[in-house]
Amino acid sequence: MILYPPAKINLGLHILAKRPDGYHDIETIMAEIPLCDILEITEAARDGFLQTGIQVPSDGKPNLCQRAVNLLREHKVFPNLQLHLRKQIPVGAGLGGGSADASYTLSGINTLFDLGYSDAELAEFAAQLGSDCPFFIEGGLQLAEGRGEQLTKIEPLRKTVYLVLCNPQIHVSTATAYAGVQPENGRLSLLDRFQTEGINGLLNDFERTVFQAFPLIEDLKNELCNAGATYAAMSGSGSSVFGIFDKEPILTSAMNSKVIYSGPWSY
Repeated sequence: MILYPPAKINLGLHILAKRPDGYHDIETIMAEIPLCDILEITEAARDGFLQTGIQVPSDGKPNLCQRAVNLLREHKVFPNLQLHLRKQIPVGAGLGGGSADASYTLSGINTLFDLGYSDAELAEFAAQLGSDCPFFIEGGLQLAEGRGEQLTKIEPLRKTVYLVLCNPQIHVSTATAYAGVQPENGRLSLLDRFQTEGINGLLNDFERTVFQAFPLIEDLKNELCNAGATYAAMSGSGSSVFGIFDKEPILTSAMNSKVIYSGPWSY
């Protein structure tokens, strides 16, 4: 079985409050985009994992795909597997690549061996692996609340635009992104803004802190705006930045060197 776990972008993100468990309550609109990793799952004599493409820094723990396999093994019996993950989505870039890989591992094994789990049950497993993981069980366009695991489908606007996604190859840690952030509750919700004002009414609360720490990321957003983007924002906690255009833009060679995806896209 060959699967194509996609990246996501955050069309907007509000940080609402600090939780007693140390996490933050947020609300964000996440949208699936065509940039993908490649995941191959095959039966094997013993469990194995091979990762090629963009290298994933080791934290001493099993890869999220392996952790997804181990999680399912706690509940169901199925054959040994060889996983081959080719990374094409940059790591630590606010694009959710690792979360997508984990969730597609769950859903792929469920389908391959007819384990019988519903999407809702797979989402519960995915939430144990990471806050962004449940989104990728169904993907599309969704509002995420709580830590990011409480999901509500959003009816797409059926609008086709030209998407340019750039990555400055800067790693922004979660701790850095949250440092100095002032949670703010009581605002008009992102969903209300999206439905009344469209994408141009959105914003990402992480930008203020991250731009202060990494001015080059802010410069990249400004360059997209100067190139004619009708909306530009950082995705998640960074460092990737995307621009939405009415038509294919003409970019400078310096900007083109940072582009990791460009093409028509509907949301």
